[in-house]
Amino acid sequence: MQKDKTSKYLNFINQALELCKEVPKHFSKFSNKIFCNHQKITLLVLKQKLRTTYRELIEILKISDIPLLIGLTRIPHHTTLVKFAKKIKPSLLNLLLPHREANITGIDGTGFEVENKSMHYQIRTARSTYRRYIKLGISADTSQQIILRHTINKGPRNDNRDFMPLVRDIKTNFVCADKGYDANKNHEFVERNLNAKSCIKIKEKMISKLSRGTLRKRVLKNFDERTYHQRSKVESIFSSIKRKYGSCLKARNFSSQKKEVICKLIAYNLDRIIKSFLIGFQQSRRP
Repeated sequence: MQKDKTSKYLNFINQALELCKEVPKHFSKFSNKIFCNHQKITLLVLKQKLRTTYRELIEILKISDIPLLIGLTRIPHHTTLVKFAKKIKPSLLNLLLPHREANITGIDGTGFEVENKSMHYQIRTARSTYRRYIKLGISADTSQQIILRHTINKGPRNDNRDFMPLVRDIKTNFVCADKGYDANKNHEFVERNLNAKSCIKIKEKMISKLSRGTLRKRVLKNFDERTYHQRSKVESIFSSIKRKYGSCLKARNFSSQKKEVICKLIAYNLDRIIKSFLIGFQQSRRP
């Protein structure tokens, strides 16, 4: 990676460092302060963008201008990043996903396969059709295609369990989701807690004479198909994430896998923010 090619990462790195201001620069006042948390987090997110291992990332740093952009006085050893990735908490990484407002909020889920499986796991799964994976659920702004909130769990998992954590504290006018999220409590939460309109697809077979839930019947009657189909943009987000940053997780334990997924989401949001900025800049320069 030479200097002329590094420029396409300049905006990405600058945006990452800007987001990292939400995180403390050092965990302790007794830290050796050779590398700060902002630099390490930026490298973790950059690792996902480049789809490299820790060792490969360090080799890239040695032959590029990325250390100067990040403000590194020396190249860290790959174990420095490995230890930091184990130490940092997912709640701190979540601070780098600050968006909480959208006109139309789309919700959906997907799975990430685990690349590094133990021999015991491979032997057991080879004898059955039961397949484990990491289940990711997200809520997204469908107009800007920015990720708002997320849930990460071991799959398989019922979608309904993740609905409220995905929309809580989001300012929105519409919430769109497929039939997997259809439940009276979800419709009530959207209308009463979020003061928004529910565009969750109704399972029509659940509507019967025995069902006295007038809310679900009202949602079905006033259902807006055009608004509901904005939800398909969430599938485009999943496709983009897996295509650009990989669909398999390299981490071995669930805690590390969770943080690896969050770093992918941060990298995706940064790329979307930069793309939106460039589009707006180009449109402003047109006569």
